[in-house]
Amino acid sequence: MDRYDLLYDLYESFDTDGLRDHQRFVDVFPPVDSRVALEQYQAIDTELDRRKGEIRDAFDHGETLCEVAAHATREEAFTALDLLTKHGRGVNVLVLDVDETLRSAGGTDNEIPRETLHYLTELHEEGVPIVICTGQTLENVKGFAIQGLGSELVHSGTLSIVYEAGTGAFTPGHGTDTKKLLYERLDEGMQNVFYGLRSRVLPEAPDGIRAGCHLQGNEFNVTLKPNAETGSREARDIIDRALCYLVDLLGTVVAEETDVEDGSEWARTFYAAVDPEIRGVLERRGELPKRDSAELPAALTEVFERIDVAYYEADAAEVGSLELNKVVGVEAAFEVLGVDDPFALVMGDSKSDLRVMEWAADGKGIAAAPDHASRAVLDHVIRTDELVFDRGEAAAILRIIYALNRLTALD
Repeated sequence: MDRYDLLYDLYESFDTDGLRDHQRFVDVFPPVDSRVALEQYQAIDTELDRRKGEIRDAFDHGETLCEVAAHATREEAFTALDLLTKHGRGVNVLVLDVDETLRSAGGTDNEIPRETLHYLTELHEEGVPIVICTGQTLENVKGFAIQGLGSELVHSGTLSIVYEAGTGAFTPGHGTDTKKLLYERLDEGMQNVFYGLRSRVLPEAPDGIRAGCHLQGNEFNVTLKPNAETGSREARDIIDRALCYLVDLLGTVVAEETDVEDGSEWARTFYAAVDPEIRGVLERRGELPKRDSAELPAALTEVFERIDVAYYEADAAEVGSLELNKVVGVEAAFEVLGVDDPFALVMGDSKSDLRVMEWAADGKGIAAAPDHASRAVLDHVIRTDELVFDRGEAAAILRIIYALNRLTALD
C-alpha cells in the first residue's frame, strides 16, 4: 500500500485523537506522591497499550504507525511524510535556538514547556544529538539545560552548546575538545579590537548609559543590556542610546588600531549603510552622519567588514565578529560530536539563526521558526518547507520530526 494511503487509513480507521490524549498524559505526567493519581496513571497507561495493540495488529508496519498516531496529529503526520518524500531521509541532529524559539516570554513564562522538553529527550534517546545554539553566555545555557533536560543528558557526550552566537562550542565529555574557544582563531589585531572595546565600554560610557545598562558576561562578544525591563519604553530608549555609543566607541578603537582619524563618524557612516535598523536608530536620535560611505578609508572598511554590530530593540546592543557566527559554531560542534553527514532540524527566530538555516538548506537540513520570528527568517522558512509554529509551541515541530524519523521505516 502507498505510504500516503497507509496514513489515510490509519487516521480514518482509529480514534487517533483519543490515542494522543492518552499518550500525552503518560508522557507529561508529573511526579506525584498520590495513590489515587498513580492508579489513574496506570489505568490510562494500560488503555494506551490496548489501543496501540489494535493498530499493531491491523497493519504490516503496525509498530511504526501506532507510534506515529500516538504522537502526531493527522496534519503533523502528513507533513512528516511530505518531508520524507521531498528529502528522502530523517533528521539526525537538532540545532536549536532557545529564546523566543524553545521558550517564549510571550506565552510560557520564559520557561521551556514540559512537552517540548519531553520530545527533546525522546529524540535524544533515539540517538539524535542536540546542539543548543544561542547568543547567551555559556553559564546561562548550562544552567537551564541541566535544569530542563537533566545533568545526565547534558553530560551524555551527545549534546553541545554553541554559545555567544558562535564564539565558542562546549561539548561535555570530550576531553580536550570539550571546550573550543573559536575566537582564539582570529588574528591578533582583531582580538585586540574586542579586548580594547570590552575594557573601555563601561568605564568610558556617559553616566546615563553606565547607570542604565550592564555588560553581559560574555567571553568575547561585547553586549550591553538594559537594566530596565526588556521590551519596555525605558529599555528601548537606553538601548538606542547604548547602540549609538557602542558604534562610536568601536570606531574609536578601530581608528586607533589603524591610525585613521574620525573613527566614530566613519563607524556610524559604515553601519548606517549596511544595516537599516541601525540607520533608523541614528536617524531617530539625530545622530546620522552626513558623510558619504563611498569615501570610507580603506583601512577602516577592511576591519568594519569583519565586525557585526547588532541591534535588538529594547533588548541589547552588541558587537561580534562576522567570522564567528552560529554556522562556525555548529560546524565545530558537529566535528566534536562526529556528525559528518548532517541532516539537521534548525529552529530559530533571528538573523543569526537565518545564517544556519541558509547553510542547512544546501542539503544539510530543514528549518523551522515561530510565527513571530523576523521577517527574513519567516520568508526563508515559508519558501523552503513551511515549518512555522505558534509562539511557545516548538513541540509541534518536534512531533513532526518524531513522526518523520519513524516513517523512514516504511521505505
